[in-house]
Amino acid sequence: MLQHFFGLVYLSAVSQLVLFTGTHAECPVQLNPQRVVVKFGDSVSADCSTSIPHDGFAWEASEGAVPLNTDSLITWRVSNLREWDIQPFCYINYNDDQCISELPVTIYKTPDSVSISTVNHTGPMMEGNQYELQCDVLNVAPVQYLSVKWYKGQTLVDQTNFTGTIKTPVSKTSKLLIRPDRADDGAQYRCEAELQLGEEGPQPPPKVSSDPLSITVYFEPIINETKLEMSHSNSILDIIHLDTLAEKHVVIAALTILSVK
Repeated sequence: MLQHFFGLVYLSAVSQLVLFTGTHAECPVQLNPQRVVVKFGDSVSADCSTSIPHDGFAWEASEGAVPLNTDSLITWRVSNLREWDIQPFCYINYNDDQCISELPVTIYKTPDSVSISTVNHTGPMMEGNQYELQCDVLNVAPVQYLSVKWYKGQTLVDQTNFTGTIKTPVSKTSKLLIRPDRADDGAQYRCEAELQLGEEGPQPPPKVSSDPLSITVYFEPIINETKLEMSHSNSILDIIHLDTLAEKHVVIAALTILSVK
């Protein structure tokens, strides 16, 4: 196929021919769409058309190439796209000139899994201490469009945007530092991997979320010393004031403190 392209043998030479010879300001072909975003393994197609007389034009690609012909519209088509670095281009020969128009192709893959965990810690957390949460995103592509969002309940609390030029799937990690207080007892954290692929990509953007991570926070109860001095017969619930709906472990902690007194 490449022998028709005036002796171009290697695809790497494409970059040398973006601007063709002659006095023309632009290549007289139109691509539709002008950029393709496709899920790995899905089908893809794009048209190349021209409105001028020509000596032949064609699609060149490692898959789906269209031979040199004299039509006014040709279609590049692949039914199962699995080549991560494919670089299709349409070229045209006319009036002793030749030019090409490259079609940008973004192939994406959603993560195999997204999971959340605590780093170097298990069990309940203590109020006021700092802890680290980790989000692991497994096998996602391309990394330059990956964004990891952290949620506490339904509230977005942090976001990590990744960069890079690797087109094939990679695994990435995002971390979040938290310092819980008593109001966070029972709070649920989760992380979400989202591929922000632009206007040509699927809408809404594809995303995969982790299962929620519920945290338990231990905190000291607030003792009402005045009521404690007034009457030892008061109910324990009158003596102890809790800012939130306490779990059983909070009440047990309060009883333990009172028994010491």
